[in-house]
Amino acid sequence: MRWEIALFLLCFSFHTVHGQIRYSVPEEMKQGSVIGNVAQDLGLDLKRLRTGRARIVGEESTRYAELKTDKGILVVKERIDREQLCGEITPCSFSFEIILENPMELHQITVEITDINDNSPTFSKKQISFEISESATLGSRFVLASAEDPDVGINALQNYILTKNDNFVIKQHSNPDGSKYAEMVLQKALDREENPQISLKLIAVDGGNPQRSGTVNIDVTVLDANDNAPVFNQTTYKATVMENAAVGTYITTVNATDADSGSNGEVSYSFSNLKEHLSELFRIDGHSGVISVAGNIDFEKDKRYEIRVEVKDQGGLTDSSKVIIEVFDVNDNTPVINVMSFSSPLSEDSPLDTTIAIINVKDADSGRNGQITCTLDERLPFRIKSTLANYYTLVTDALLDRETKAEYNISVTATDSGSPPLSTAKTLHLRVSDINDNPPVFDQIVYYTTVLENNSPGTSVLTVHAQDPDSNQNARVSYFLHETHIGDDPVSHYISVNSETGAIHALRPFDYEQMKQIRFTVKAQDGGSPPLSSNATVSILIQDQNDNAPQVLYPVQTAGSVLAEMVPRSADVGYLVTKVVAVDVDSGQNAWLSYKLQKATDRALFEVGAQNGEIRTVRQVSDKDAVKQKLTVVVEDNGQPSRSAMVNINVAVADTFPEVLSEFPDPAHDKDYNDDLTFYLVLALAVVSFLFIVSIIAILSVKCYRWRRERMFYKSGANLPVIPYYPPLYADVGGTGTLQHVYNYEVCRTTDSRKSDLKYARPSTDSIISLDSTGTHTLTHAQREKLMVSDDSVDQQLHYKSSFVFYDTLLPGILKCVQFIVSDSVCRY
Repeated sequence: MRWEIALFLLCFSFHTVHGQIRYSVPEEMKQGSVIGNVAQDLGLDLKRLRTGRARIVGEESTRYAELKTDKGILVVKERIDREQLCGEITPCSFSFEIILENPMELHQITVEITDINDNSPTFSKKQISFEISESATLGSRFVLASAEDPDVGINALQNYILTKNDNFVIKQHSNPDGSKYAEMVLQKALDREENPQISLKLIAVDGGNPQRSGTVNIDVTVLDANDNAPVFNQTTYKATVMENAAVGTYITTVNATDADSGSNGEVSYSFSNLKEHLSELFRIDGHSGVISVAGNIDFEKDKRYEIRVEVKDQGGLTDSSKVIIEVFDVNDNTPVINVMSFSSPLSEDSPLDTTIAIINVKDADSGRNGQITCTLDERLPFRIKSTLANYYTLVTDALLDRETKAEYNISVTATDSGSPPLSTAKTLHLRVSDINDNPPVFDQIVYYTTVLENNSPGTSVLTVHAQDPDSNQNARVSYFLHETHIGDDPVSHYISVNSETGAIHALRPFDYEQMKQIRFTVKAQDGGSPPLSSNATVSILIQDQNDNAPQVLYPVQTAGSVLAEMVPRSADVGYLVTKVVAVDVDSGQNAWLSYKLQKATDRALFEVGAQNGEIRTVRQVSDKDAVKQKLTVVVEDNGQPSRSAMVNINVAVADTFPEVLSEFPDPAHDKDYNDDLTFYLVLALAVVSFLFIVSIIAILSVKCYRWRRERMFYKSGANLPVIPYYPPLYADVGGTGTLQHVYNYEVCRTTDSRKSDLKYARPSTDSIISLDSTGTHTLTHAQREKLMVSDDSVDQQLHYKSSFVFYDTLLPGILKCVQFIVSDSVCRY
């Protein structure tokens, strides 16, 4: 024997004890059989059972169980049949209470009845007959009668067995509720001429020990040539019906079709294997297939019905379908109040929570219709609380004062949650008063609201409300704001709360771009002593307004300069010129941007993508199109009202950059460039002119000197005089002079003066003259090792190479300077 003890709850002022014991016994036990030792399991002695007048209360107690107080045991009073007591409900049990007095104790006893295999499977019919056409297709199904076994679990129906034959096999199915049914499936074609009648047996067996079984005969009559079986248009039909629905109430309609014609195509509907109690609740029209109510449907007995419907044509072919009927509960049972114990009168000095009565409340309905709430008259200083399932305890909620009021009529009302609700009231005679034991309760734990940004100071945001079930000053609620911080500022800089009404106001405008949500806590406090309070969270979501215009990121608009996008004249249709990129700091649809072309030099040449801002050509660029194209693009957001931004874009239709420069000059830059270029060119021209004149004078001077010297030489016929001293500028210019290396330069320019290159030639050291250590001879750099040269050679060297010194040394440097100045200016441009 298995038992469980659960001791829950609670000790009252009179030492009221609540315990729960669970016993398990098999059904069909003899009268007087022991269920359990109550005294031992509850820890009570036999004297306590006698002095406390222990007794059993409960609906099933007087019929099935009896308490032997002299032995402290619980015995079977009457034979228990599990199938009669619970039917198909598992687990099967009944409950009752044992009450003791002085002091009062209440113990709940639950006895679970286990099943034994005392029932065999039985068929509602003694014989099953089928008329099957010999043209029936292989795989045709024929629903067989189901057996019923009132036992449960392993003792219930477990399997169907079909006697061995050549034509049919059995296929077993299970319903959602666990019940089983079988179908006979044709596996070999029938031949009426060979075997017009087939006799079979269907055996149903359970799983008990010993195993029990039931048998039904199956007679199959083979018919001719009905080769199309009726077919339901649904395999499962679902319907609903209210309990207590009137007889004849429509539930649903099943429908099947037969491809045959004539009598073979006529079908009739019937319930298949319908249990006896269901045949009294539902009926089906054999011709139309309409299912309706035939009896009293009670939700408390069955919440769901599953019925199999069979359709049969005139040739004997059948099909079956399932109909699931859900029953909706109706609140048709009122709660029942049973006073299990009541103590009266109570002393006025009784402490708080003194137990006055123990009440048992039951409702036969289910779900919300069976959920019971026990209430008292709010003007009375008592309260009722739930102790065990369906049990309530009435206790004092304040100190009693007999001089103030001696008698109270306490009305206990039990109300279910049905629609409409049903209630029952019971009046108890006693006396009792009030304390502040209820804190204020907000309507919501978290309040959510929204406020548009840029609101006016003082705008009402929302009103929080809390209720206190107490009365007078104990129910007066005041509201306070918990001081928290939003960023660096306290929340009181943004929000204020009216202490009397709970109205919340905004103290300053909100900016969505800086702050998207404000979250703070409001406390509600009653006026009792000591005061009680509760908190609620308020979350204010700031909604965006379209207060920011779009900003164009590209192309960048710069003052004083002209930027142009270049499109070659060979550009095809759809050529991407540029893309306008813009953003909007707003959110949502206020930040949805669209682009459109407001103005254009040639609107037939360009288009702007409305969503992506891409500027593309819409036709082939031709030579007739102007080089300079100016576009104005407007960027708009989707706000109400919308805001926009404008951007100007210069487009050059050209293949070379000089064409672009000629059409899009930069005024400020050109002016600076022209001023600088003019200055440098004038300066270079002056320097070159000066050096050129100096060079011409020097060359003429040298030639005059040589001419005079030659004249003197021819006249005297003597040796050459000593060559006079030359300034250091002309001495050893190829070696140690101020110009360390002398080169020839070639200036190369492009047609648009944008690139300049310097070409280095060979060194000019062979053209440089030098003097020997005595200053009387001139030598080339290659002839420094020679001491003697002819006078004519020296004379010619001095004459020619002195002239080239200026060209080979000075002029390349001058040209280099000029080239650097010009190139620098072009590069800067």
